[in-house]
Formats: sequence, structure tokens, C-alpha cells
Amino acid sequence: MYKTVSENKMFQIRKFISVSFLTVIFMALSLFSVTDTAAYKNQSLPSLAGLVKKVSPSVVNISTETIIKTRQRTQMPGIPGGPDDFFRRFFDFPPGFRSPSPRTQSRKRRSAGTGFVIDSSGLILTNYHVIMTGNNKTADKITVRFKEGSKGRKAKLIGKDKETDLALLQIEKKSGDFFQAVKFGNSDSLLVGDWVVAIGNPFGLGHTVTAGIVSGKGRIGRGRYLDLIQTDASINPGNSGGPLFNLNGEVVGINQSIYTKSGGNMGIGFAIPINTAEKIIPQIKRGGKVSRGFLGVSIQPITEIIGKSLGLKNTTGALVSNLTTDGPAFKAGIKRGDIIIGLNLKTIKNPRDLMLAAADLKPGSRATVHMIRNKRKISVMLTVGQRPSSKQVAKAFSKKQISKRLGIEGQNLNAALAKKLRTRRKNGVVILKVLQNSPAAFAGLKRGDIIFEANRMQVKNMFDLEKALKSAKSGFLLLLERDGSPFYIGIQ
Repeated sequence: MYKTVSENKMFQIRKFISVSFLTVIFMALSLFSVTDTAAYKNQSLPSLAGLVKKVSPSVVNISTETIIKTRQRTQMPGIPGGPDDFFRRFFDFPPGFRSPSPRTQSRKRRSAGTGFVIDSSGLILTNYHVIMTGNNKTADKITVRFKEGSKGRKAKLIGKDKETDLALLQIEKKSGDFFQAVKFGNSDSLLVGDWVVAIGNPFGLGHTVTAGIVSGKGRIGRGRYLDLIQTDASINPGNSGGPLFNLNGEVVGINQSIYTKSGGNMGIGFAIPINTAEKIIPQIKRGGKVSRGFLGVSIQPITEIIGKSLGLKNTTGALVSNLTTDGPAFKAGIKRGDIIIGLNLKTIKNPRDLMLAAADLKPGSRATVHMIRNKRKISVMLTVGQRPSSKQVAKAFSKKQISKRLGIEGQNLNAALAKKLRTRRKNGVVILKVLQNSPAAFAGLKRGDIIFEANRMQVKNMFDLEKALKSAKSGFLLLLERDGSPFYIGIQ
């Protein structure tokens, strides 16, 4: 009897201990779960409402209006070609007969975009393409609105820069006006994965807020001097020119474009870095346009084959393929075949690095160019020129040059020459003059011939031609075009 009671007590004790142990474990797990959930909640994104409320007064909707005039000839019902053909056919009027002047019709073309205030005086930054028409002229009327339902205000264009797709507007001011300006952040410090907020006027809907992350940096844009920020924050037509904010409420970009196959947002949007805008705003504000530095060199990337042939250890740098006569680089003694690896304190890794670095230089300033020539590092000083227009640059690089090996004066083929020669080719060397008693003269080359291949090597310009001729051990084999027909000519 005693033994049986004792065993029951021991069973009860073990049962109590087991239940207590399980209870403690369950409570511990519950506590851990609550703590973990709280920690997760603490790590979640805060509301963006405060940020949006703070910066929205600085964002404006922009609407533009342009008068498009078209001339239409009066057309009589059922008579193809209008009254001229009708009267000429039945009344035998002379060919020069004209009916009364065509009617001029006008229609309005409207578009919408976004901008933001950068100065308390009412200066607004937006995209160039927002305020320009299809024929590259400024819109006839520009109106800005600060919020939905507010009265529109006129704005005038202060200046613009097509290369960076930026424009500066001035709001029509009234007595006592004070405009809240945004704060600029540092777009260089942005990291892929950082959160950003876009505010704009998509499809004319008014202030619309979207959020996303920085998806990429350094994306090459349509503009010559643009390295864009990529974001998945929803950007749609009408968002152009609007601000891209970081979570501190600072502008880090200007929304510019999207990649799309459908016409709408696909999660790939692009913004101009605010640091790019910050460099040129003072120039636009002061003179309405941007002046950029110019070295006067035509450059190309260094391929592995070119690098190996020049005895280089790597393909870093920009290879000089041509120079403008009497340009800054020409005067400083820079030559074809030089490899530019540095400009002042900036390392040049590729041609784009050099183009961007040169553009940032002030015309008239002095700059140091670091190069490799014949496997040796050298440095030269030059006076920076002012970059001419794209047409002027093309003209400067297409001046005639002499090929002593062939005995010709040649020029790089350009659009004007191609039209004159009635050729569809876009590259090559046009012979302007054949020197007397030269190899070219004896071989029958003529003025107007287009050389587009030499010794089985493609010839796009005079530099390519000279390079191909130098590689020849004996004689030259040229592929020409004359009167639209290609043919070979061999020269001893």
C-alpha cells in the first residue's frame, strides 16, 4: 500500500514539472515573438506624408500653349486638287493660274509638365522639352499652378540648355510674393537602393506622389552631357521637369524620361542629377545659355587590338584621332595617336570622361592635359576654348588635309558633301585635289572620288586612311566610289 501511494506521488510530481516546463517555454516563445514583431514594426518605412506636406508648396504644374498655323488650299467638293485644276481643265487657263490665296488655319497645341521653385524670387527649374515646341521654338504661353484649383500664373523663359534638357523660368510676381524654394541634396552621394520620392503632374492630373528606389546610376541619356539616375518610382507623361526627393526632403534629381514599350510606366524612369543642374544654373540665370570648355580634339575608345598595337598595358584613356586646326589642343602640341589619361586632377578612363571633364572647364582658363605618347607619359598646358555649336564642330573637323603618301588633298565626308556627291555613304574620305605627278595621279584617282576602304581596312576619315596606308608593306589597294559605283584601284 505504501509503495503504491509513493509511486502515485512521484508520477504527480513529474507531471507537474513537465507541465510547468512547457508553460515556461511557451511564455518565452510568446515573449520573443512579440519582441520580434515590435522590432519588425520599428524597421518598417515611416509615412512620407510629412515630407510631402513640407515640399509640395515648392512644386508647380506647368502647362504650355502654342499656336500652330497651317495653310490649306481651298478645295471644291468632289473636285480632286481644288479649284485650280478644275478651272484649268475646263477653261484652259494658263499653267501659272492661281486661285485666291490659301486659307491660313490656326490651332492650339497644349502640353503639360512639372517644375519646382529653386529661389524665393520665383525661379523655376524644369525640362527643356517641357517648354519647347516640336519645331525647336519656345511655347507661346507658359502657365504655372502651385496646387490643384489655384489660379494660374504666367511665366517667362529666362534661359535654357538643350544639351542637359534643362530650362529656367521666372514666375510673374505680385507685390508681397514669397515663394518657398526647395533644398538641393548631393546626387553624387546617392546609393543604389536608396529611397526616393517623385512629385509631378502625370497626364495633367495635378500633384501626384510616387515613391521607389534608386535602381541605377550613370545611365547615359540622350543629352550629350547627361549621366542619369535610374529609378522605379512611377514616372509618366507630365512628370517631366518634376523633382526627385531623398527622404530628407532634398532634391537629388529632375525627372526627365522613361523607358517604355507601352507608352506608360514600366518601372524604368530616369532623372537628371541635381549636381549636373547646379553647375549650369548660374550661367543660365546670368546669360540665358551655357558656355562649355573645348579642347579641339576628336577622340575614340581604345580597343584591345589598338592598345596592343600601341604597346599599352591596358585600354584606359581616350585616343586622339583628329584635331581642329588652330584649336587649343593643336596649339599645345597634342598630336594624333596621343592617349589622354588625365585632365587637371581628373583621371580619364574613356572618351566620355574626357568630354564631360572638358565641358566643365571655363573657357579661357588654363588646363593641364596628361597623355601617353610613344609609351612615355607627358603633360602639356593649354588654354581652354569655348565649345562652338555642333554644326561648327563638324565643320572644324572636316577641313581639308593632305595625304603625302597618296598625293591627295582629302576631307572627311559630311552631310553637305554627301548631298553634293549624291551618295548614301555617311563615312569616308572625299578627294578634293589630286597632286601632279603623285601616285594618285598616275593611278587615275579623280576629284570627288570617295575612299571608304584601304588595304582591306575600313576608312571613315583621314586618320583611318593614313593608318591603313602606314600598315602597307608594298603598294596600296583602295576601294572607291565614283558616280555611285564602287571599284578597286591598286597603287604601287
